[in-house]
Amino acid sequence: MNRQPNILFNKIIYAILIIFIIITLGTLGYIFIEHYAFIDALYMTVITVGTVGFREVEPLSFYGKIFTIILIILSLGILAYSLSLITSYFVEGELQILYRNYKTKSGVKKMKNHVIICGYGRNGKQAALRLIAHKQPFVVIDNNHEIVVKYGLKNIIFVEGDATLDEVLIDAGIHHAKALITTVPIDADNMYVVLSARALNPNIKIISRASNESAQQKLIIAGANSVVIPESVGGAHMASLVINPDILNFFNEIFIPGEDSPNLVEFTCSNMNPEFQNRTIEELKIRIKTGANIIGLKTSDAKFIINPAPNTRLLPDSKLFVLGTPEQIEYMKLILSS
Repeated sequence: MNRQPNILFNKIIYAILIIFIIITLGTLGYIFIEHYAFIDALYMTVITVGTVGFREVEPLSFYGKIFTIILIILSLGILAYSLSLITSYFVEGELQILYRNYKTKSGVKKMKNHVIICGYGRNGKQAALRLIAHKQPFVVIDNNHEIVVKYGLKNIIFVEGDATLDEVLIDAGIHHAKALITTVPIDADNMYVVLSARALNPNIKIISRASNESAQQKLIIAGANSVVIPESVGGAHMASLVINPDILNFFNEIFIPGEDSPNLVEFTCSNMNPEFQNRTIEELKIRIKTGANIIGLKTSDAKFIINPAPNTRLLPDSKLFVLGTPEQIEYMKLILSS
């Protein structure tokens, strides 16, 4: 985690400690010099340090007056510094940083099977928006303090720091995460992130950004499950708008989530109720019961079947690709899982 919040916290504790020491010394001084009761000694200390000018509890002795002069001289500068330091944190929003830091730590501790996004640039923002639309929990790692302050208060959990460092990935809950998306613009940094993430969590799914095909191959060797070249994808997208514009627009409708728009999702057959496993697609009657359509299937040996036949049997280690509205898909999951 970034060290700045810890430094700010230490300064505030230091300021409060100084005020406490001054009041304690003043109270003890009046008790031993003037033989005041505790509450009277505390009262005298507070009005003296606060310079409010109220009358003393009892007329002061010679040594009491000397002690009071020393207490005023010492407390003026120290108290002013401490109060200004604490006030500045309220005014400048530094306490808000401390609160966000606490909120981040507590939020990450509660997360399981979440996604970690490394870098909140253009690609990182798009990944975050898609995860929000699909209600997937995620944590963002970024070392840009301005970005963390700007977006960290918008219900997005940020970990401020360098994603190439193991301790930062651990702060983001790498041991309990199900996937990591690294969108850092420098290929070497993405390489470090992939290597660190794979070492910390051998079972995590890693998707990385790359700037060219050479970096793509190296990232796969380093341990990334999938590597995306944004420029290549963008160019292919623009060419498709010329060649098959309506087909591409159709897929955009599918992959851009909305309240009523159809979505294409995957459903692992092992999540089904055991009584539905090993049955055929026709026997489950997904289309009739929910309105959702099974348009694809991934078999146990990683083969993809487009538009599987009704007599296709659903084995526990296979995966369905289902097209439907959010309501249809949720109803399908409810039926198959219940």
